[in-house]
Amino acid sequence: MVEQLKHYIGGKYVAGTSGRFSPIYNPSTGEHKADLPLATEAEVGDAIADSQAAFPGWAATSPISRARVMFKYKQLVEDNIDELAALLSSEHGKVHSDAKGSIIRGIEVVEFACGIPHLLKGEFSDNVSSGIDMYSMRKPLGVVSGITPFNFPAMVPMWMFAVAIACGNTFVLKPSEKDPSLPMRLAELMHEAGAPKGVLNVINGDKLAVDTILDDPRVKAVSFVGSTPIAKYVYARAAAAGKRVQAMGGAKNHMVVMPDADMDKAVDALIGAGYGSAGERCMAISVAVAVGDAGDELIEKLAPKVRNLKIGPSAADGDMGPLVTAEHLAKVKGYVDLGMKEGADLVVDGRELSLQGYENGYYMGGCLFDNVTTDMRIYKEEIFGPVLSVVRAPTFNDAIKMVDEHEFGNGTSIFTRNGDAARAFSNNVEIGMVGVNVPIPVPLAFHSFGGWKNSAFGDHNQHGPEGVRFYTKVKTVTSRWPDSIKAGAEFVMPTHK
Repeated sequence: MVEQLKHYIGGKYVAGTSGRFSPIYNPSTGEHKADLPLATEAEVGDAIADSQAAFPGWAATSPISRARVMFKYKQLVEDNIDELAALLSSEHGKVHSDAKGSIIRGIEVVEFACGIPHLLKGEFSDNVSSGIDMYSMRKPLGVVSGITPFNFPAMVPMWMFAVAIACGNTFVLKPSEKDPSLPMRLAELMHEAGAPKGVLNVINGDKLAVDTILDDPRVKAVSFVGSTPIAKYVYARAAAAGKRVQAMGGAKNHMVVMPDADMDKAVDALIGAGYGSAGERCMAISVAVAVGDAGDELIEKLAPKVRNLKIGPSAADGDMGPLVTAEHLAKVKGYVDLGMKEGADLVVDGRELSLQGYENGYYMGGCLFDNVTTDMRIYKEEIFGPVLSVVRAPTFNDAIKMVDEHEFGNGTSIFTRNGDAARAFSNNVEIGMVGVNVPIPVPLAFHSFGGWKNSAFGDHNQHGPEGVRFYTKVKTVTSRWPDSIKAGAEFVMPTHK
């Protein structure tokens, strides 16, 4: 009998009642390890109601007390990080070091949220008119929700709920059906850190659960990360229901390699950014734009490194592990087949990789295409696997034009020794996050994460100052207090109580 997972509501694990389940597999072995209950509309409503009941008390809790919960939560996640990384790997397939690194990037947002007393400070204007002062304050929204993807089951939820909860909101998380165990464990640790029951609930489900969250008037804001078609759907439906929405979609991130670049460093960057986490990340580099005569040298140095990637089960901690499911593996292999039909040159073919003792795992070697053109589907569409395409651009301006004309605008980078080229690229390229000699330009927690064009929908980015703005609303007070002096005196040092 495989394990039957539950929901996490009101500070405890709750069995599902729908009778509908989604299977969860270990990607390294192909083993059917658990069944996940898919929530009914009523069960989603129960999770929302529980968070709504917890909201008034949590919102009234002082920011410094909420910060102390965040400090404790940070410590608990760090203390349990190896257990959490192993849990992540068992359902996602990331190698241990990558799993651990992604959790650390989530912890960094928790660290940012520990500064919430400062981040919530408003503005004050003294004596705007005779005896009248004016000030503003930021207030939490209420119950907010996150719908998160399979590729970062710790990092992306923490990017959302850490800031939201620190701001005084309560949170309903709907994680991916493919790897939900870690998000539930993170909620359990939040309760252990001192957050009241209901502050962070986790409801598991499919489209029914998502639609219920999007339509329920008790949910005031929704944050989403996933594919662009679903991001558009979430944005349109939730916005029509009067909610705030930040919906992050797909990507096709380009790395422009100039002829003057340090080619060895550029190749090392491409190997990590293109094939790390088996390419299953929205900030992966999936297109290398070789400018001028850089292409031949780039392919010459890149191909042997792609062939020599160390691929194995997540516990082996090689360069990359398996893909998340058998269905996704078939989809990625289908894109490689398509690229060959479209006329691209398959320099390295990793489709037939098989590991002794792990024949049922979802493994694929790195694939490298050369002479890809912008009219090919493998260039236009997000593959989300260990497939890197090299395109050739005659000039720097051609490279910028190529990046700008792509429908996605999540991230991009340039490798060059030329300061003028780097500055022109950074200032002019139509992309939300830019790296200069940095392959994956994910902003640190005290800045905000978000793309442009069809990679993001909504007016606020994630975490950093934008995250605080998204999860709060501004109230402005105009005040006058004539004859308001009180009698009496106190002689003790005032302290926070």
